[in-house]
Amino acid sequence: MAYDIHLQEEELKNKVAHDYFAEFDSTQIIGKIDFCIAMPHDSAALFETEYLLWAEAKAGTKKDIYESFVQLILTIGKARTFDHYQPPFFLGAFDAEKIAFLPYENVSEVFYQNDFNWNVTPSNHDSKEFRQLYNMVKETIEKNLLFYHFKDNNKELRAFIRANFKKNIKRVTKKRINLSNLTHIYQHWCKLVKPSINISWDTAKASGILDADFFLADVLSKDNLTLKDKLFVLLKNNRYILDRKINDAGLTEQQIAEFMDGGVAHTQFWNHYVRPPKKEYWESIVTRRDRLVPQDVRERKGSYFTPQQWVELSQEYLAAELGEDWQDEYYIWDCAAGTGNLLNGLSNKYNIWASTLDQADVDVMHDRIENGANLLHNHVFQFDFLNDPFTKLPQPLQDIINDEEKRKKLVIYINPPYAEASDTKTLKGGKGKNAVEQSMVNKKYKSLLGQGNAELFVQFFTRIYLEIPSVVLAEFSKLKILQGPHFADFRKFFRAKLGQFFVIPANTFDNVKGQFPIGFMVWDTKIKIPFISAEADVYNRKGDFITKKTYQAYDLALYMNEWIKPFRGKKDATNIIGKFPFKGNDFQNQNMVQIVHQNMIYNKEAGQFYINYDNVGLAAVYFAVRKSIEATWLNDRDQFLYPNDGWQTDNEFQADCLAYTLFNNNIQSEFGINHWIPFTEQEVNAKEKFQSNFMSNYIQGKCSKKEHTQIELFDQTKNEITPLVFSEEAQEVMDAGRELWRYYHAQPDANPNAALYDIRLYFQGKNEKGKMNNSSNDARYTQLIATLRENLKTLAQKIEPKVYEYGFLKK
Repeated sequence: MAYDIHLQEEELKNKVAHDYFAEFDSTQIIGKIDFCIAMPHDSAALFETEYLLWAEAKAGTKKDIYESFVQLILTIGKARTFDHYQPPFFLGAFDAEKIAFLPYENVSEVFYQNDFNWNVTPSNHDSKEFRQLYNMVKETIEKNLLFYHFKDNNKELRAFIRANFKKNIKRVTKKRINLSNLTHIYQHWCKLVKPSINISWDTAKASGILDADFFLADVLSKDNLTLKDKLFVLLKNNRYILDRKINDAGLTEQQIAEFMDGGVAHTQFWNHYVRPPKKEYWESIVTRRDRLVPQDVRERKGSYFTPQQWVELSQEYLAAELGEDWQDEYYIWDCAAGTGNLLNGLSNKYNIWASTLDQADVDVMHDRIENGANLLHNHVFQFDFLNDPFTKLPQPLQDIINDEEKRKKLVIYINPPYAEASDTKTLKGGKGKNAVEQSMVNKKYKSLLGQGNAELFVQFFTRIYLEIPSVVLAEFSKLKILQGPHFADFRKFFRAKLGQFFVIPANTFDNVKGQFPIGFMVWDTKIKIPFISAEADVYNRKGDFITKKTYQAYDLALYMNEWIKPFRGKKDATNIIGKFPFKGNDFQNQNMVQIVHQNMIYNKEAGQFYINYDNVGLAAVYFAVRKSIEATWLNDRDQFLYPNDGWQTDNEFQADCLAYTLFNNNIQSEFGINHWIPFTEQEVNAKEKFQSNFMSNYIQGKCSKKEHTQIELFDQTKNEITPLVFSEEAQEVMDAGRELWRYYHAQPDANPNAALYDIRLYFQGKNEKGKMNNSSNDARYTQLIATLRENLKTLAQKIEPKVYEYGFLKK
């Protein structure tokens, strides 16, 4: 938390004491010291009070917290407080935005200066004595300060207090570095230390020099000396050494990066941690360099760290596919190796090759080899797979690739990068997301790849398939290559036998947040079989097998949007009552498909389906089919398809879809007339007449044939309009909705034309960011909306089997 900069000093002290030191005694007043924290006093105890903190407090925000410490030291020295009270373990200083601690023992000798005039006013920061003392202790404070911002470091501050404000504390308890907190510490390091290093990071990144390597040099050091000399960057006292090499004269050349602030930020940051970590973590920390690489670089270079559980599982599937002795019978090349963790567990190092774009990753792997990694030094090398010629490969690997029989025994085993171009301009030769897709392979094969050329992992597979024929491709990737419409061109030429494979949640991989599946697939590229469908084993994030799922290509299928587009209304027609965007045909776009008022600007970059009197039933079927089944990581790439004709005569299904849609849309009355009220004024006791009774008339069959040519939805053979007949589940939804509308219209300031969104907003309100709150303080409303949602879930479950029966989705 941060405090109001306008708080008076006394109020600020009270709040800090309450918020952070409530378990301690903060009531004692010691001379003119602003703030005192002591262990709670035990009246039965005979020994004196144990003080933990004496601190200087300042209202507002004060940039130079060192001056606060100097004022506190002068206050203590002038009164010789340490002669009358047991000194605290910490001195401190704080204002409305920050707090800092300094072990008392670090400055205790200052109080015994014989030639210093302590008889001055501590608050006079301009006195000669104040500046003299400031210069005397500044370096000590810099080296030992423990600094926190109330807002940004709230969690860390509380942890520090828990660890160090204890009875009989002897030394500062620092946080130990382990595999669990490594990434978190790195993120803080980037904020606090990285800016103090004298280097242009953008220029450095373009040259392959990354902040992660500087961080590793820090972590694996003692007394500011890096303990592992094989790292790409080394810390030596107050500077970093990198790019070390021997020149033609046999002399060592190196680059140096120094601190712009003399190392103050660096020192104060590492005051919080124990360095180095336990030696048992060193190897794992080095291999986790991938986790620390910036995301854009990680994607471009293919440095996603493959979790060990999936590494082990993939090797089990490889053994099942190729035989138990596959490691002795096959050569293995990871051509997007990162730090090589995908190769962990492999036994025959003489058959293993690893290459990566980043020389620093090569250095890490070489260091791992010296610490026991089962790889050969000469089999690990730098290579840009999407740009470099194969003549740059080590000769033994070239020999394998160039020998037809040996090549059949080569397994390309990779977790390639998942970056893709940011927009359609890239697909036409422009520059997209960091131009990630621009490569030699893209230029050479983009006519084959079509829109699939935007994806780096597809470029990897294309070069492997076309330039290293007949190999086994064992790969982690998105399932777009099996199902994605943009990858139809890729599937035309990529013909291979797909063996056993499994799918897992993508967000089990480091720094992947999306809810979609990642598959591990083993392809035999010498057997030319087009992919049509295959069954995958499905594992949850814990590594437990949960089910099987069939994946299929949709290359000969027509999609749902192709089915619905011919029925869209004209934008400027007088009978338009809403719209929704054409946003893909798969579950990953499900949240973007919303019915909104025609005047509302929503997803304007997508095509719009305008809903009118004639097509509202059709729109309801489309909407309910897309929304009634929950989107999960597993069905994320499933495609909605052009249906068969069975749904056209299923009036109950059509009415179910309408009922579902009526209570799931995002219509808002502020944009114009609300045509979606499913009840009459009398049913809900409205205080005024509605602007539109279209929907209640539609449900009751009161629309004229002229007014609504498709009132019976899609059966045009009927000559008369009849009321819709709802199933039991749909009727329960209607009943629950009616009760909600009635309760809303009982409110004194109810809007007669309110839509469901308006009713929810009325009772739930908005937060400070302008978004609707998730809950309401109105108990009756909470009960009514919960009942409606529960009934909608039941109706959705009824609709779901029909979605598959009528071919909107395939099992």
